[in-house]
Amino acid sequence: VQLQASGGGLVQAGGSLTLSCAASGNGFGIGVMGWYRQAPGKQRELVATITRGANTNYVDSVKGRFTISRDNVKNTVYLQMNSLKPEDTAVYYCNAEVSYRGGTFGSWGQGTLVTVSS
Repeated sequence: VQLQASGGGLVQAGGSLTLSCAASGNGFGIGVMGWYRQAPGKQRELVATITRGANTNYVDSVKGRFTISRDNVKNTVYLQMNSLKPEDTAVYYCNAEVSYRGGTFGSWGQGTLVTVSS
């Protein structure tokens, strides 16, 4: 199973970006999907998660600005980011709980850079 993230870029403060991450492969199932981010010199932190049933969870710093969603048919998770702030600058990673051949494991995408200028 591979996760391919896209959508990062450079945006001015107050702007918007949408990230997407698609899982590909054969014979797998996807459970919880999420987005994490890692800013320079900081630890990776959870941004948002979403279950197959669309229950969502957000870190306090993005509540009201970011929206996570998913398409279970396409095995794709999205992160709509509005009102971006310079402190949102980070490499964003998608994560998925993958079920495959009776086992469950976490899979990470390659990361996509989001830079917010002031």
